[in-house]
Amino acid sequence: MAAMRMNTLKPGAGSRRPRLRVGRGASAGQGKTCGRGVKGQRARKGGYHKVGFEGGQMPLQRRLPKVGFRSAMKAARAEVRLHELSGIEGVIDLAALKRAGIVSAFAERAKVVLSGELKKAVTLKGVGVTKGARAAIAAAGGKIED
Repeated sequence: MAAMRMNTLKPGAGSRRPRLRVGRGASAGQGKTCGRGVKGQRARKGGYHKVGFEGGQMPLQRRLPKVGFRSAMKAARAEVRLHELSGIEGVIDLAALKRAGIVSAFAERAKVVLSGELKKAVTLKGVGVTKGARAAIAAAGGKIED
């Protein structure tokens, strides 16, 4: 068997059908109306039609219930777990969290939550802390400067 080369690659036989040439006479199979049916807005070239319009019937996107909500504030808020604090040296503030890559660069506020465990004493400054996380930081010998 000959070696396969990039310039000889072809799709498998019968996997690609030839393009349908419309408007080339009755013998070609798509003559006269070219598969567009008879008259009407959709038969004309460049016919305007509103996307999703169903001829006056209530369109599908309006028949289905509205669902979900995406908060615009989500990008500006960040959540920090306790065990993530142990990798940062010195006073931990929002800038330090951003440098360490723990919170997004777009975050305007961060809050430490009680998740994971803290083994070393840390000092927090200007970062929100939940009640449980506050107790855990105090138990590890850390302090919070508000």
